[in-house]
Amino acid sequence: MDTLVLVHVAISLVAIAAGLVVMFRMLGSERVPGLTAVFLLLTILTNVTGFIIPPFLTDKFLPSHAIGILSLLLLAIACIALYSRNLSGRWRLIYVVTALVALYLNTFVLVIQSFLKIPPLHAIAPGVPPAGPVFGVVQFVVAAFFAFMTFRAVRRFHPA
Repeated sequence: MDTLVLVHVAISLVAIAAGLVVMFRMLGSERVPGLTAVFLLLTILTNVTGFIIPPFLTDKFLPSHAIGILSLLLLAIACIALYSRNLSGRWRLIYVVTALVALYLNTFVLVIQSFLKIPPLHAIAPGVPPAGPVFGVVQFVVAAFFAFMTFRAVRRFHPA
């Protein structure tokens, strides 16, 4: 199971890095097809592998299950908007929002896992899930950043 967790984390980190580059390139109205495909595929793989890592293998429906399902739905819509509808008309807006919300959700989980697994962070926001003002502020800043960037990308991403 340790190998699966390591692969899951590596896939997730590469997906987030690729997604951030794609997001910033959207601001310049640039399409980066190869990197976009990497971002979408690895984010899908992140969600799928997350479902086979304990404590996901449980009889209870957990908040992490809801995040994974929501992310997979958003990614499916993003893929349809990009690859089937070619970003035409409203599909451009739908793609930008769904892709960047999926990126946010992956980052949201990264923040939670960081506070759970990195001892100095866990010390300032103990608990499972993490709690406290520092954790709340960090999650608020991350959410505000992604909301702002999504708004900007919706306005600026008009690829030829």
